[in-house]
Amino acid sequence: MSPPAIVYQRSHSFIFHSMLNQIRSRFPALSRRCGGHSVAYFDGPGGTQVPQSVVDAMADYLLHHNANTHWAYPTSNETDAMLLAARETFADFLNCSANEVWFANNMSTGTFHLARALGRAWGPGDEVVITDLDHHANVAPWRALEKERGITIREVGVNIDRGQLDWRALEAAIGPRTKLLAIGAGSNALGTISDVTAATKLAHAAGALVFVDAVHYAPHNLVDVRAIDCDFLGCSAYKFYGPHIGVLYGRERLLNAADVPRLEPAPSEAPDRMETGTQNHEGIVGAAAAVEFLASIGEGATRRARLENAFDRLHERGMTLFTRLWDGLGAIDGVRRYGPGPDQPRTPTVAFTVRGHTAEAVTSALVAHGLFTSHGDFYAATIVKRLGLEVEGLVRAGVACYTSEEEVDRLIAGVAEVASRG
Repeated sequence: MSPPAIVYQRSHSFIFHSMLNQIRSRFPALSRRCGGHSVAYFDGPGGTQVPQSVVDAMADYLLHHNANTHWAYPTSNETDAMLLAARETFADFLNCSANEVWFANNMSTGTFHLARALGRAWGPGDEVVITDLDHHANVAPWRALEKERGITIREVGVNIDRGQLDWRALEAAIGPRTKLLAIGAGSNALGTISDVTAATKLAHAAGALVFVDAVHYAPHNLVDVRAIDCDFLGCSAYKFYGPHIGVLYGRERLLNAADVPRLEPAPSEAPDRMETGTQNHEGIVGAAAAVEFLASIGEGATRRARLENAFDRLHERGMTLFTRLWDGLGAIDGVRRYGPGPDQPRTPTVAFTVRGHTAEAVTSALVAHGLFTSHGDFYAATIVKRLGLEVEGLVRAGVACYTSEEEVDRLIAGVAEVASRG
């Protein structure tokens, strides 16, 4: 069952008060305390907290409908219907057909599966373009084809000062031998948003396919695969208030043509042919419930319209809080911020360092203030190495739908205290 719509008043104040209070009431994790404080979860870029409605949907499936698929009895029929409904929900979330939505353990596993399938048709002389800004889930699967198939990998660099892709290098890397461009829509390390629509046009003009990693992008900007015109895209439900499961899109004709490893009796048509073995049914149902939660924040005649409205609201609120955080951290002596500022396309995620302290030490110290951040390279190891921080690491703090002004101010104060010890 979908969660009730969030009711708000038509004034700017609802952004920080009425809507926020109603959203926060749906997350049991926000009642946790640590160090005498309510816990402020800034670790959302690595995985958000989960609303009660998602847990309820998963429990309802397991307790009342649990079965394997395609058998002639009620709970199996119910499972079939619930999985189809989940595909339809994600078709609205991604703006595609339900036959173009498939699920995997996570985005990394799904990308390896797809890369092996596509790679079976490639060999020496064929090229794949990757970027230094990407999470290695959109790097390692394609690099593996260097050894397995003898293809060539072309790597696109980053303008370190701006934290953005080197666009001229991208244009130069794509050519007549390019089989696929693998590019991230949002950097999970720096928050940079790249113009994947323009990049897709470049790749398609050269006859290449495009795989978009939208894991960090999808929680903050509503995906539209038709507008991007990409061929494949991956995201992860646990980054937008769902359980740990990967959700992927592919053009139906390409999924049907992909040389995926599969069991002979298994379905041979998309999207089922992409899903090897029995799936995580409760995770799929829970992921769909997370989309319904997001849709409940918005208004509109259709689920897609409600999602569009919800993301508009959350974007406005998120960037207001992010700007407050960005400016506050920038005013602290010894703190260095990385990536583009609030005036550039980006997500509400800030990466920073504190002089004299490792990222792990900063994260550990912030726990005393009830502040949960994350630290390290976040599997975006290439860009962190380019920054010269492979040892020290980055501290990362992300704004989520449940983040409050008080929590942002507490984080700024906590970082200031750590920096004062340096």
